[in-house]
Formats: sequence, structure tokens, C-alpha cells
Amino acid sequence: MILNRRDTRTSPATLSPAFEPAGLMRNFLRWDPFRDLDFNLDLQTAFTPSFDIRETPEAYVFEADLPGIRREDVEINLTGNRITITGKREARARRDNENVFILERSNGSFTRSFNLPDGVDAGKVAADLKDGVLTLTLPKVPEVQPKKIEISLGR
Repeated sequence: MILNRRDTRTSPATLSPAFEPAGLMRNFLRWDPFRDLDFNLDLQTAFTPSFDIRETPEAYVFEADLPGIRREDVEINLTGNRITITGKREARARRDNENVFILERSNGSFTRSFNLPDGVDAGKVAADLKDGVLTLTLPKVPEVQPKKIEISLGR
């Protein structure tokens, strides 16, 4: 008789990235069934940058990997409670005298939109593109930031 023992300190989601729904969807959207077939066509896989979104007590912070994208090829718009990031990464031009064996890097235009909760201070949004990483900082208005309440001594 063989007993399978499960470590109760780890959940199934931490055992394998296959259980991460967002990762599964991202991989599915990037899937190209014709990628490995050679039709001598100029097929390109769509470029969709990955985002990390965090909340701090003072702001919402978005980080996206945008390798090879110039600052002037990215546009960020905030309308109401919706932020939209659009951009493009150009394909490298092929030369007549070169043989291409593998083309795996994605190129093209992308658009990502996110709905934000109430309380973003639109006038103080900051964007920085450094070393291929776009960082957006969306500060919260003071009314929605957490406040520490001091307890006074009873009278």
C-alpha cells in the first residue's frame, strides 16, 4: 500500500504555476498555433506587455515590462476612473543577405485598460520608463488614504 502525503503548508496554487488563472489566460492569448510552421509569411505574434499592479497606503503602482519600446511610442490616458496604456514595438527589418532561423520576439501595437477605484488624484499621476520597465504611480487623494486615529485617555 502506497500513501501519498500532501504538505499542508503549501496550497495547490503554490505548487505549480499551472494553477494561476491569470497566467493561464495570458499564455492562451499569446498562443499561436501556426508559429512553428514555416509558410514564408511575415506572421507576427501580438505583443501584450505583462503588468504588476500594487496598492500602497498612498498610491496605486503599475509596472509593465516594455523592452525595446521608446518613450515616444507609449501613450497613457486617464479618463475618469479608467487608465489606458497604448504603445507599439517595431519589428526589426529583415535584410536580403541573412537567413532567419527563429523569430520568437513579439512585435506590434498594444492597448491595455484598467478600471481604477475612486480616489485617484489625477493631477499627480507620474509615469517613468527606465530600463524597459514602465512605472505608473497614481496617488490617492488624502480623503481615501488611511489615517491613524490617536486614542485619548479617559477623562
